[in-house]
Amino acid sequence: MDTDVLVVGAGPVGLALACALVQHGVSVRVIDKAAGPASTSRANFVHARGSEVLDRLGALGDLPQESVRAMTITTYAGDRPMMRIRFGDPGLGTAAPPMVISQARVEEGLRERLAALGVRPEWGNGLVEARQDAAGVTAVLADGATVRAGWMVGCDGSGSTVRKLTGIGFPGVKVSERFLLVDGHLEGGPPLERSGTSGWAHRDGVLGAMPMPDDQWRLLAYDAAFTEDKPSQERIAERMRVILPERTGRSGLRLGEVTWASLFRVHRRLAETYRAGRVLLAGDAAHVHAPFGGQGMLTGLGDAENLAWKLALIVQGVARGPAAERLLESYQAERRPLATAVLRGSTAATKVNIAGGPLGRFLRDQVLMRVFSQAWIQRWTTYTTSQLWVSYRRGPLGRRLAGSRAGSSGRPRPGDRVGDLACLRADGSRTRLHAELRGKWAVLNDGPETGPGSDTGAEGAFAAARRRLGDRVIRLSVAGAASGSALLVRPDGHLACTGGPAEVTRWLDGALG
Repeated sequence: MDTDVLVVGAGPVGLALACALVQHGVSVRVIDKAAGPASTSRANFVHARGSEVLDRLGALGDLPQESVRAMTITTYAGDRPMMRIRFGDPGLGTAAPPMVISQARVEEGLRERLAALGVRPEWGNGLVEARQDAAGVTAVLADGATVRAGWMVGCDGSGSTVRKLTGIGFPGVKVSERFLLVDGHLEGGPPLERSGTSGWAHRDGVLGAMPMPDDQWRLLAYDAAFTEDKPSQERIAERMRVILPERTGRSGLRLGEVTWASLFRVHRRLAETYRAGRVLLAGDAAHVHAPFGGQGMLTGLGDAENLAWKLALIVQGVARGPAAERLLESYQAERRPLATAVLRGSTAATKVNIAGGPLGRFLRDQVLMRVFSQAWIQRWTTYTTSQLWVSYRRGPLGRRLAGSRAGSSGRPRPGDRVGDLACLRADGSRTRLHAELRGKWAVLNDGPETGPGSDTGAEGAFAAARRRLGDRVIRLSVAGAASGSALLVRPDGHLACTGGPAEVTRWLDGALG
């Protein structure tokens, strides 16, 4: 084999997958048909869950300090504010904040982390052909070279070459006509508040303005009247200069220098399967939807982290036999239902935002505006869009393998995300749980042991985990907790099981064979 895994696509999902795999000790090559990294990007919001994934990959770095903390959305009718949503901490124990930051900068951070791990993307060399057999995948690249890999993962976007070559269906529908997107500087006034996003409900379509780093703004406008199929960036910017004062009612507000402009249509598509033999899909190659809610890159990063630790255990022979097959199938079982829910939610949001008829505008501008002004609705919105709520309780690695035992009221159940707990290492030094989950599993007690050398609490559970996972598992303690049960935490921050050595052994034997 030339490499354990060939990752096709060096966007955020492909880079995240590569980082995670290398952290787990798997060899990786990353190829991309583009000549080099993108300097502009559609996505510009990373919710808390995405920040957590970057943190666990060691790729978060200074991104929070570079980002814009614009945590409100104010909707106007002209100059009259109709609704303000405030995003805040959903109370789910995270040290990773949501960020307004360019996808290009996120990708840069991931490339830096991947380079530190010894891997660099191979630019200008896309996938042309792929054949698989029982032992691996043979890939033919654009330069004529042949790469033999144990596995191949398509992270190459909605037009995925991997998906097409593999013959995986990608059914879906068009949700809307066209949106204009422009990054640039605003001039004149009255100026917009950079403490949050501003949006305008208008009979011709919504317009939104989100503050970006470097004193820029991202403008997004639904514009069914703009019928050009392949307009230049200059034409898109010209059209936005007309729309901006019309829809905001601010005649003195002007679009100045433009750094990027694009036109896109909203589609909803979901791959029929995330896997065909030794070929898998992640991110936009598996699911595409509207940008409302900032769920696209977020969902893709979650795909990458979920797949990486499972594929690593199979590549390294830790998972074996029929259990290895079931473990790999759990990737789709855990992630595809989330994508289905995201597609449903983003489609509904799109239809609300582009409502053109009198009834639709009344429901949006009068009814929904008032509903979303309620504090509890705003808390629910923060909670929902953060994706910190995501749980795999009902998946094949949740209740069925872990048994019926669960933590006490308010504690995570098998499959749930475990918060970024303040922990102690074996030497007594302080740390955070998620900072230690970088290619590692963790066994931690959430309270005192039953006694020195206990074989029924966390020490026994740790010994049982070590017998199967070796140095892939670390031992941590949670300071100040009340009970003595042990938690086995997966590398993606979700709870595998609770209990002592018997429960840990049973879960690992069921999951890994």
